[in-house]
Amino acid sequence: MIAGIILIFSGIMVAVYPPLLSLVVAVLLISSGIAVIFAGLKYRNMAKRSQSTFVDILFKT
Repeated sequence: MIAGIILIFSGIMVAVYPPLLSLVVAVLLISSGIAVIFAGLKYRNMAKRSQSTFVDILFKT
């Protein structure tokens, strides 16, 4: 429910102040990029510590 309220509020803010849309898109792109980097680092560390050949093949770097 709180997520819906936040989305509605964000939509109203974008309608009132259109340059806010570019900021929202920039924040989403930056945060998704950071999440992908951290996920890649975690999988790389998991593959290095693994003794399984399947994991080595799956996460081959």
